[in-house]
Formats: sequence, structure tokens, C-alpha cells
Amino acid sequence: MLVGISIAIIAVAFAVLVVYLIKTLLAAKDSLEKTTQTLQEVQQTIDELGYEVKQIVRHASDITVDVQHKMKQIDPVMNSVKNLGEVLSEVTLAAKQASTTMIQKFKQTSPRVNANQHAALPSTSTAEERTLQSYASTYESKGKSGSNWMKYADVAATIWQKFRH
Repeated sequence: MLVGISIAIIAVAFAVLVVYLIKTLLAAKDSLEKTTQTLQEVQQTIDELGYEVKQIVRHASDITVDVQHKMKQIDPVMNSVKNLGEVLSEVTLAAKQASTTMIQKFKQTSPRVNANQHAALPSTSTAEERTLQSYASTYESKGKSGSNWMKYADVAATIWQKFRH
């Protein structure tokens, strides 16, 4: 009898174990089905995104080709701008050299006031009188050298106008 009761307890325990295993396997089956469904949805989304990504890549490629074509068209303009910059730099250098030469020639030909001449000038007490005297001495004593620097300025202006046109 003890053997019969032991077998009955073992049978009941086995039946309970089988019932729990069946419930666990059914839950695992449901999880696998949901996972399969989710993977199918992900695959569909990836396929849709793949098509859109391909379209974007094609569009970007078209834009790149268009930009390269336009850059090739702009290259001559950029070369012209570069050449113009070099020419303007040379013109500026030439104008600077001409003005330096003109100033040096003007300084060489301008009359020198020595100490005796400066001492011979009457001293004035007001600033206005001193200004008028310096103005008068500057513009009255120009003579021939005063007209020379104006000729140099006219020549420089003429050369500059020829370079501009």
C-alpha cells in the first residue's frame, strides 16, 4: 500500500509538472509569435526606408554633379578675379612708386629756408598773423617749382585715367 500511495503522489506531481510545462511552452510560443511579427514589421520598415535612402542618395548625387558643373563654369571668372587682383596690386605699387618719386623731386626742388632768412622774418605776436605769414610764404615763393609739382600731378592723373579705361 505504501508503494501505491507513493506512485499516486508521483503521478499527481508529474501531472502538475506537465501542466506547468505546457503553460510555459504556450507562453514561449506566444512570445515567439509576437517576436516574429515584430521582426516582419521591422523588415517592412527597413525596406521602405531603404527605398527612401536610395532616393536621397540619388538626389544628392545629382546635386553634386550639378554643383561640380557650376564650379567648372565659375572657374574662369575666379581666374579673372585673381588676375584682376594681381593687376590692381601692380598698379597700386606703380602709383606708390610714382608718388614717392614725385614727392622726392618736389622736396629737392622746393626752396630751402635757411636760418638767416628765417631770422629775417618779422616776429608776430598773434597766431592768426603767423598763419597768414606762413601761408603767404608758402604760396608766394613757389615760382617755377610750384608749377612743376602740379605738372607731375597732372601726368599722374592722366596715367591713372588710362589705366582705369
